[in-house]
Amino acid sequence: MLEVHDLTVRFGGITALDGVGFGVAGGEMVGLIGPNGAGKTTLFNCLTRRYDPDAGTVTYEGADLTALAPHAIARLGIARTFQNLGLFPRLSVRDNVLVGAHHRGRAGFLSAGLRLPGVRREERALREDADAVLDRLNLSGVAGHPAAGLPFGTLKRVELARALVARPRLLLLDEPVNGLNAAEVEEFAGTLAAIRGEYDLTVIVVEHHMGFVMGTCERIVCLDFGRKIAEGPPEEVQRDPGVIEAYLGTSGEEAGA
Repeated sequence: MLEVHDLTVRFGGITALDGVGFGVAGGEMVGLIGPNGAGKTTLFNCLTRRYDPDAGTVTYEGADLTALAPHAIARLGIARTFQNLGLFPRLSVRDNVLVGAHHRGRAGFLSAGLRLPGVRREERALREDADAVLDRLNLSGVAGHPAAGLPFGTLKRVELARALVARPRLLLLDEPVNGLNAAEVEEFAGTLAAIRGEYDLTVIVVEHHMGFVMGTCERIVCLDFGRKIAEGPPEEVQRDPGVIEAYLGTSGEEAGA
C-alpha cells in the first residue's frame, strides 16, 4: 500500500530524515519509534504533504504522494491525528468530527448558499455518519459539548473520530496515547484493535509508549537522528543493540552487564 524510498528532509543545516525507506502492506499495523528528534513526525508530515522532501519518493497505492497537493491527501484515503491536539476548542465535538468529512461533501458554493434540497440531504448524511462514529467511540454524551474543557483522554478519542469519519484506508496516529493514564492506554489499545478490523484500516503509529507499541503493532520501524536503524517484529527490535543504544545511550551488552 505504501512505499517510502530514500526519503530525505533538511531544515537548513539539519537533516531531519536521511535516506529513510520502508514499506507498509495493506492491513498491517506498523509502529514508528525512536527518541525525541528522530524524525518521526517529520515523516508523517511528508506523508500528508505538510513538508516537501528534498529527495526520495513516497508511493501510495501506485500514486506519487510528493506530486500531490496537501488537500488531495484525504481524498486518497489517508487520515491522521496530531501529536498536539489539532481540534477547534470553541466548536462542538460533533462539529470537530464533521471537519474530517469536509472532503466528502459535493455541494458547491452556490448550492450551499441557497440551501438546496441536495445540500440538506448531504449534510444530514454526513451528520448521521459522524454520529455513528461518535457512538462507536463512546462520545455521544459529549457530542454537543465544546471541545474546550473536556478531559485529555476524551479529546484524543475526538481526534480519532475525526480521522475515522474521513473514511481512511491508511490511518496515521501521532502519539495517540501520550498523556493518557494506564487505564486509558489499555482502553485505547483495545479500541484501536477493534476498529482496525471494523473499518478495514492500515495503521502506522508513532508512539513513545513502548508497551502500547510492542503490544499492538506487528512490525516496528525505529529511527534515530533521521536514519532507520532497525526494522522487524517487536520482539526482534526490542533486542536490537542499536535500538537499545539509541534509547539508553549504551550498547545492549553494556545494558545487560
